[in-house]
Amino acid sequence: MPHKKHKPLISCIVLLFWLGIWTAASLKVNQELLIPAPWVVVRHLIDIMRGPDFFRVIGTSLFRILGGFLAGCLAGVVLAVLCSSSVVLNALLYPAIRIIRSIPVTSFIILVMLWIPYTYVPVFISALLVTPVVFGNVTTGIQETDKSLLEVAKVYQFSRFKTLRYLYIPSVLPYFYSGALTALGLAWKAGIAAEVLALPKKAIGAHMYYSKLYLETADLFAWTLVVVLFSFCFEKLMQHLMKKSKKQEVAS
Repeated sequence: MPHKKHKPLISCIVLLFWLGIWTAASLKVNQELLIPAPWVVVRHLIDIMRGPDFFRVIGTSLFRILGGFLAGCLAGVVLAVLCSSSVVLNALLYPAIRIIRSIPVTSFIILVMLWIPYTYVPVFISALLVTPVVFGNVTTGIQETDKSLLEVAKVYQFSRFKTLRYLYIPSVLPYFYSGALTALGLAWKAGIAAEVLALPKKAIGAHMYYSKLYLETADLFAWTLVVVLFSFCFEKLMQHLMKKSKKQEVAS
């Protein structure tokens, strides 16, 4: 494993390597319509950022996708708790979770577009993709709770709150963090895909679709770069919050 102080240098080398590959490919093809050069994409990105609606578009897409992510996390936790506490509910709901995991996201987007207004499609799809991931991880965390400690809790007549606070939550949290981190990436992909198909107003996905429709490849690359950067930033933010939460748990 590289030392922590070497990580920024390694990251820069990796970035330069892939920028070099991108530049070489664009020079080789020599057609901006197919592969625009990095500097062309950056120039178009600056032009897009100067537009009057840029931050409104970004804010609206963030609101939809993160709203769907949070709703999916909540639904996944609630369903995991319910299914773990009831065999009947688990038998009824588990097949639905399996179906959601198996069916391609495009199929869900097209179906949902028939049922709800297009503005809410990205929110619903993001939540739908996040729920099974969080459900699976939280269910595993509940099942992995130390049975001997649960027996001790019964012997000492722990209340339900104490059992939840001191046994279940510490067992489930690492699984929840892992699932939430994975689900965040899925929420971004699913939410943007839903925007591309549903074309709601003020959406990154809609701008990506119109860039492709009008053969503005550099704009398409620029909007894609925006998605990648925001996804990366939110992933790093979540990792930071998770580390901070773990430190607080150890301190307490």
